[in-house]
Amino acid sequence: MTRLLEIDAALERELLAEHRRDHFQDECGVVGVQGHAEAANIAYLALYALQHRGQESCGIATSEGGEHLVHRAMGLVADVFNEATLAKLPGRSAVGHVRYSTAGGSQLRNAQPFCATTDAGPVAIAHNGNLTNALAIRRELEGRGAIFSTTADSEVIVQLLARSRERTQEERLIDALSRVKGAFSLVMMAGDSLIAARDPLGFRPLSLGRLDRAWVAASETCALDLIGAEHERDLEPGEMVVIKRGRARTLRPFAREKHERFCIFEHIYFARPDSNLNGHNVYVYRKELGRILAREHPVDADLVVPVLDSGNTAALGFAEESGLPYEQAMIRNHYVRRTFIEPAQSIRHFGVKVKHNAVRSVLSGKRIVLIDDSIIRGTTLVKLVTMLRAAGAAQVHVRISAPATIGPCHYGIDTPTREELIATDNTPEQTCRIIGADSLGYLSLQGLRRSMELLKGGFCDACFSDEYPIPIDAEDQPPQLSLFRDIEVPS
Repeated sequence: MTRLLEIDAALERELLAEHRRDHFQDECGVVGVQGHAEAANIAYLALYALQHRGQESCGIATSEGGEHLVHRAMGLVADVFNEATLAKLPGRSAVGHVRYSTAGGSQLRNAQPFCATTDAGPVAIAHNGNLTNALAIRRELEGRGAIFSTTADSEVIVQLLARSRERTQEERLIDALSRVKGAFSLVMMAGDSLIAARDPLGFRPLSLGRLDRAWVAASETCALDLIGAEHERDLEPGEMVVIKRGRARTLRPFAREKHERFCIFEHIYFARPDSNLNGHNVYVYRKELGRILAREHPVDADLVVPVLDSGNTAALGFAEESGLPYEQAMIRNHYVRRTFIEPAQSIRHFGVKVKHNAVRSVLSGKRIVLIDDSIIRGTTLVKLVTMLRAAGAAQVHVRISAPATIGPCHYGIDTPTREELIATDNTPEQTCRIIGADSLGYLSLQGLRRSMELLKGGFCDACFSDEYPIPIDAEDQPPQLSLFRDIEVPS
């Protein structure tokens, strides 16, 4: 018998994680295009640049002659779309979405954009974020006869919009968004109009750009760079921009909070290094985190080695500050797909070796500083430290360019439950022993907050501080399901 191992498609934070949360949690990228003859093609290219924000599914909807056309599928952007599929999406307006889902929600029915026909006309919505009261609203609407076809919280917005008694789609969206709590950065296509909106606390990014006479809204500026659009500005927290016939109109229908709460983990890990968030470059910021980490936790060592790709920029900053040489002594396989076949006779640490392999000639006899952006469950680091030692490393000192993750994110970054987080019940010393390192140092919360002074605005660091800007009702939390399973396949 051959063992088929099914693993999380993103493989970014924990290669061998055993559980992920089910409903109502999406890490996503969105794009909206208005006023371009090749709107679908532009949306496709933008989604290609945003692929890191979601690898489970993707979709594009366009507007042509008052009718909305949509193509959604499971898989990567380059696999889902080709010249033929894009040719079937005519129109000068488009919205697109890439989705990184969790267990149970990894289904085609949850792929976005969500399209609906209302008595005010058709709409297509692409949403990034997590609504903390989605389950409560869903139960309320189901009690009034609503039928949901997905398990994604984004459908709550569509249902509220469809039931609104306001006159225009613009007013209906305002009405719907005023009912929800939590994080939303979204784009909505209604007829030939494009609407972009951010929640009042501004948890998730959303940028606005111009491409000739067309307008483009996208989750990150790297998408604007790829299509050659000029970055105009970022949407402000609580702002809505309505674009029609080449003109953009700004509304502020939601009371802006005194302090915004942009997710600091976007800067630490999630966003692409070449993006600018809130006017500050992600790559430059991550290097500064590495420098602060080196000052807080110096090491008498020979080499600085990153966990690719998440730790490489902070590792550069650590190396520069400490004066130690930087070496990419672990090589990452960038072509790992969702399913692979393991030999019947199991290979030790097979899962992690699919993604990483150590360079023995560089590591042998060396004292290593291993840099990563975070420790979630610690599962992967155990195997990486073991791999480095097997390759001959004399010492392995782990340094993390963020504070210890002690709480889950409820606003759109997929982290496990509190019970699954290794730092919840373990001190740094205990965690160090568990992962098998010679020492472990996290960036301090104070150090992180000092680094935030380099950035614009206020931030949410709840996963590190346990200080949640929006209270979480336990009843709104979904059940837990296991994602991973082994399938026995006849030889």
